[in-house]
Amino acid sequence: MTHAATLKRTLATTPTIELGAREAGSGGAGSGGFGPGTTTVVADGNGDQERLARVGLCRVIEPGDLAALKAFDGLSAQEIWDRLHHNRPEDERWSTRLATADPHRDLERATAVGARFVIPGDDEWPEQIDVLHEAGQLSRRAGVPFGLWVRGRANLRRAVSRAVAMVGSRACSSYGEHVAAELSSGLADNGVTIVSGGAYGIDAAAHRGALSAAGLTIAVLACGVDVSYPKRNAALLSRIAEEGLVVAELPPGCAPTKLRFLARNRLIAAVAQGTVVIEAAVRSGALNTAGWAEQCGRTVLAVPGPVTSRMSAGSHLLVRERNAVLATNVADIIEATSPLGTGLAPPPRAPQTITDTLSPDVQRTLDAVPVQTPAPAVRIATTAGLDLPTTERSLRTLAALTLITQTPTGWRLPPPTPT
Repeated sequence: MTHAATLKRTLATTPTIELGAREAGSGGAGSGGFGPGTTTVVADGNGDQERLARVGLCRVIEPGDLAALKAFDGLSAQEIWDRLHHNRPEDERWSTRLATADPHRDLERATAVGARFVIPGDDEWPEQIDVLHEAGQLSRRAGVPFGLWVRGRANLRRAVSRAVAMVGSRACSSYGEHVAAELSSGLADNGVTIVSGGAYGIDAAAHRGALSAAGLTIAVLACGVDVSYPKRNAALLSRIAEEGLVVAELPPGCAPTKLRFLARNRLIAAVAQGTVVIEAAVRSGALNTAGWAEQCGRTVLAVPGPVTSRMSAGSHLLVRERNAVLATNVADIIEATSPLGTGLAPPPRAPQTITDTLSPDVQRTLDAVPVQTPAPAVRIATTAGLDLPTTERSLRTLAALTLITQTPTGWRLPPPTPT
């Protein structure tokens, strides 16, 4: 029996069904409260048709198509889907794909790889991406997706309730790779979900850093959730699907294109509370994501790099000209992406040494003690500009702290410890 026939039969006999979803099981106590990743559809006919229309539109209309956003403004997905089937001349640019659109087949392909289709109104829908209704109206890519294909056990909405996007160069340096992994691992230790694009370089390092800390990470792809792109990251993407989430706006089987990467960037920016840029050229996808974060009203952070590095030029540009927050550690990121007045990081301080606790007179005495040739107390008093009784008391204090050594001919600093 085909999926379509099964669907019709189920609608006739049961009050609810599940489309494109699989039983994911409970996240358990150690999963941060992430529940089953199923998508329940009320079988009232209209709800199913709306969902199927959204599945079809994911294949017919390119992600973030600004022309479609304007042409179909105010229409529901079902109304858009029905209108395209009327072959109106003004809709020709989109109706050409209708012949290859089969919502039931896409749902079957998703189920085969353990994925599901999430739409607005579902428990898993991350409401923060609704900001894309307004963000990007002047850009080439805009709009809220018709739905999201989700692969993995975690509940998407809960997973991104506290999330940070980590983006940067594919051809990153060892410094950038190290920083991305360290920051992601530290954020994961603090219960923050790491969102990135599953690409080479900074993306991969960020995902691996979160996984190394047994944290949650989400890969947002510019292709179908069943497509491993880039191919050399296939094992990493499989692990993310098992331990985190793989998310895409495009239906199963779709390949990535340049414009799809740009459209994907808006989802990465919108779904997280902040975006951290590590090693980005002045013209790069990472800065495109940062631009989307700005339009979505999200915090943008940048990690500094060597001034001689072209790959850090974009990060420095964000700080210098676009008011990005300078990020040097996990505390900086948590403070910048937490609600106002929470997650505050203490100001950086150097470790306190024993000499920091000395009184001014004792410190002056220590500064007057010679390094090599011992000197008597009276000479040290002259050098320090103190009276002899004060100098002698200070010398005894310094000796008790083993900061100076007494010899038959006077006082000196102790010899350096061999290394």
